[in-house]
Amino acid sequence: MQNVAYSVNPFTGKRSMLPEVLDDKERIDSFLEMNAGKKVVVVQGLGFVGSVMALVCANALTEEYAVIGVELASPGSYWKIQSINEGVFPVISSDPKIDLFFKKTKEKKNFIATFDPYCYSKADVIIVDINLDVDKKSNFEMDLEGYDVSLKNFKKAIETIGNHCREDVSIVVETTVPPGTCQKIVKPILEECLAKRGLTTGTYTLGHSYERVMPGPDYIDSIQNFYRVYSGIDDRSAIATETFLRTIISTEKYPLTRLGSTNATEMAKVLENSYRAMNIGFMVEWSRFAEEAGVNLYEVVDSIRMRPTHNNLMYPGIGVGGYCLTKDPLLASWARQNIFESNERLAQSETGVTINDKMPLYAFEFLKKEFNGTLRDKKILMLGVSYRSNVGDTRYSPVEYLYNYINRETTAITMHDPYVSYWEEKQMNIEQDLNAFFPGKWDVVIISTGHVEYKKNQKLMNQLLELDAAFILDTIGLLTKEEIYLLSGKHRVRVVGRGDIK
Repeated sequence: MQNVAYSVNPFTGKRSMLPEVLDDKERIDSFLEMNAGKKVVVVQGLGFVGSVMALVCANALTEEYAVIGVELASPGSYWKIQSINEGVFPVISSDPKIDLFFKKTKEKKNFIATFDPYCYSKADVIIVDINLDVDKKSNFEMDLEGYDVSLKNFKKAIETIGNHCREDVSIVVETTVPPGTCQKIVKPILEECLAKRGLTTGTYTLGHSYERVMPGPDYIDSIQNFYRVYSGIDDRSAIATETFLRTIISTEKYPLTRLGSTNATEMAKVLENSYRAMNIGFMVEWSRFAEEAGVNLYEVVDSIRMRPTHNNLMYPGIGVGGYCLTKDPLLASWARQNIFESNERLAQSETGVTINDKMPLYAFEFLKKEFNGTLRDKKILMLGVSYRSNVGDTRYSPVEYLYNYINRETTAITMHDPYVSYWEEKQMNIEQDLNAFFPGKWDVVIISTGHVEYKKNQKLMNQLLELDAAFILDTIGLLTKEEIYLLSGKHRVRVVGRGDIK
């Protein structure tokens, strides 16, 4: 337990007192008595994946589960437990199914959160949804100077399961892990823990089925109504994993895909995200070329996307954020060298990460050029904090890096985000009401996140038009042709990737 005696909700700034005694056995037993006869699913980790996965399990399609979400009683996470148990879901999203599903769980009383590992002893199924971080060593210009993958906390979490679970439990790892993790790390830890407790090691099952969660308007559907890949450490484990997945996923419309080993599914996840990260990085140099050549790269991409084989070509932008694309290629390269002991790294994948990490620096330099190389004393309004549109997820948001660059030159920066009221990474309150900024005087307005509240918003357009002459920078191509034309009558307007606007 750390010295800090409270946990802060990053969305509301509300403080939750940490428990003095780490014992929640009585409440867990009472919950299970209320849900007698139901199979018990325990979700380890209540982040952006685990919390919504718990909701989906509590609203399973073919089974009635009693669901327990478990998190650490720490300053960084205890607020999630408190929030769920007080009837407030700890994720803000534009997906209406989030509120609907949570309302149903409150009516059924089949979902609680806890910090007590005692819950593992009651689980029929345990889903592992915890973070596995990459420690990137970069300079201020975001040149990747090295990185490391520490499995210490992940191993400790698996040990906690092994020290409390039943010997016949079914475990499904959803966490994105380095290829080889289930076979070479999770399995040995579980079997050592079970053996120390005098339990058999031949009745549990261990599967891997990586999440493809997409925070935003299709949050729930990205779990319940989407394709899923799975595997097991053996045939029995694969079957058990499939049996569980069929209870929560619409498999008639979205058939499951079984791969030959957990190494394969673990590789599938990091390859999937590495491909997307490299696709994004590929567009960086093309956006600069388009600006030099006087070309609108967005319409170029749209024309290419008409070809079915190229319909996933990416647009320019401010940078890559979130928990997956910023690190997964490095997980893969690390695994190749450290788990499978290769002398080769995945060089192209690592380069893709470096390019993407530097994208906010490019946006900053793009901005400075408009002011003769300095932003000193400029008043700047940034619209959007989260890394992805229509969700309050600020993890590794490229906006943070852009903010840091700008903050070196001027402290007169004001942030807005309709989905974030407290920016945890910067320990900063965020205004959620756009009206609070207008009328006002801004030298620069930056559209930094593609929230629906900024898109084709006539009120916002009117407010911008009422400003004194300013510089408007659209880093993600959100402004329409008509909006650019109107704004350009009074302001200087630039869009990253659009060389046709001068």
